[in-house]
Amino acid sequence: MALKVVFMGTPAFAVPTFEKLVQYHNVLSVVTTPDKPAGRGLKLQSSAVKECAIKHNIPVLQPEKLKDPDFLQQLKNLNADVFVVVAFRMLPKEVWSMPPHGTFNLHASLLPKYRGAAPINFAIINGETETGVTTFKIQEQIDTGNIALQEKIAIDEKDTAGTLHDKMMTIGADLMIKTLELLEQNKLQLLEQDNSQATYAPKITKEFCQINWQQPSKKIYDFIRGLAPYPAAYTFLDINGRKTYCKILWAEKINLLKPLPAGTLLTDNKHFLRIVSEDGALDIKLLQAEGKRQMDIEEFLRGNKITSEQCIVS
Repeated sequence: MALKVVFMGTPAFAVPTFEKLVQYHNVLSVVTTPDKPAGRGLKLQSSAVKECAIKHNIPVLQPEKLKDPDFLQQLKNLNADVFVVVAFRMLPKEVWSMPPHGTFNLHASLLPKYRGAAPINFAIINGETETGVTTFKIQEQIDTGNIALQEKIAIDEKDTAGTLHDKMMTIGADLMIKTLELLEQNKLQLLEQDNSQATYAPKITKEFCQINWQQPSKKIYDFIRGLAPYPAAYTFLDINGRKTYCKILWAEKINLLKPLPAGTLLTDNKHFLRIVSEDGALDIKLLQAEGKRQMDIEEFLRGNKITSEQCIVS
């Protein structure tokens, strides 16, 4: 017998879980963020989850404040068995404690590792070779609830935050369906998190994303991968005589025949652009100058001249 579910989520990461829930359970309503102005015309744009809900003719709630009495009454009137949350806002107790079976969240790490807003990014930035997805029952403190199920995911050396995100959202969707199946059968066993093993993945700021070239190549390589394609690692390059903000979206580690100071830039202004690290160099393959589209390095160098063939970048 299908559970009566209210689904809460916003971005594309939440969509596969929502689609699975529609197949297996009775989704009564979707809760997502209010439409926001976006693009040059500042037209109101719906979240990915809202667009999916409309496609399935499922009612959508978009409260400005989650403690709004009218919203709470609407939720209560739905009489859901369980709430399911994927990539949404922090819920007040008035919401997560409402349904009889509680509220279950999908998190993109093997909790208690990488609690917080950016678990996918930090797993790669920190050079992990393995991560995973976790379903857990929400309680007072964020990402601390008792664990329902987990599934490990290998991190390939060429994975970016983008590719790992796409793996996780499909694997996570299946894990949530398994979680609800066990819940429905009264077979779900919850495991308390070991708080002594907790690590954190805080929200990423623009300042954090600037590349420090005074580090080993592997560390810089993981940093670039962990921020690609968004928000993207960046550096400043002297392009056409002007210091320019550039996102570095892909690079490869290379060795140098002779050591050079970290931050030294090497280019033939035709085929390659290399920046020296502490123990080698990064061969820049894909980048995006401010105000421009992303380009591979040869296309970029056809339209842009690096002012100096050997300089220190910041």
